[in-house]
Amino acid sequence: MTDELVLYTNPTSRGRIARWMLEEIGQPYRAEIIDYGPGTKSPEFLAINPMGKLPVLRHGEIIITEAAAICAYLADAFPEAGLAPPPHDPRRGAYYRWLFFAAGPVESAVTNKALGVAVPENRQRMVGYGTFATTMDVLEQAISAGDYLVGDQFTAADVYVGSQIGFGLQFNSIDRRPAFERYWARVSDRAAHRRATGIDDGLIAARL
Repeated sequence: MTDELVLYTNPTSRGRIARWMLEEIGQPYRAEIIDYGPGTKSPEFLAINPMGKLPVLRHGEIIITEAAAICAYLADAFPEAGLAPPPHDPRRGAYYRWLFFAAGPVESAVTNKALGVAVPENRQRMVGYGTFATTMDVLEQAISAGDYLVGDQFTAADVYVGSQIGFGLQFNSIDRRPAFERYWARVSDRAAHRRATGIDDGLIAARL
């Protein structure tokens, strides 16, 4: 596809995940920096994402919201980057599993813990993550099975899961386990991540 890639983002948002993914695929893109409040609630932005949330990716006439969906979309739209197992590859199951495990149970468990939401023991089946402790244990198992979530291939799942772990370690919202720290050190050392972080941190510094 030759349509322009446009990222609507803010350097303090989950748009950092999408920028990292864009840097991984190596395609030219343009970033539109959207301020919170009036920016995300303006009629122009709500026409793009009625949720008023960042990030949003526009690829030509295609609009994608949700950071995990943006990662999955870009991996499939630009297969030459090698950021997803090919269709019908048995590893694609694990790729989808851990990408959306982080977008679902991990995100919910971490958010509820940060908000002080305690799920009663007899209601744990009602929430997608069950318990925070179980979710952290399963996440540790997933990132400990190999160098990456799909064996020796770095994929979009590592971009998203790695970002969740990186944010969690930064803000103390997940357990500071050695396995998490080793995995984050490995994935965050990628050149694409360093470039993306440099761009977003530079934008933050410019506003101070």
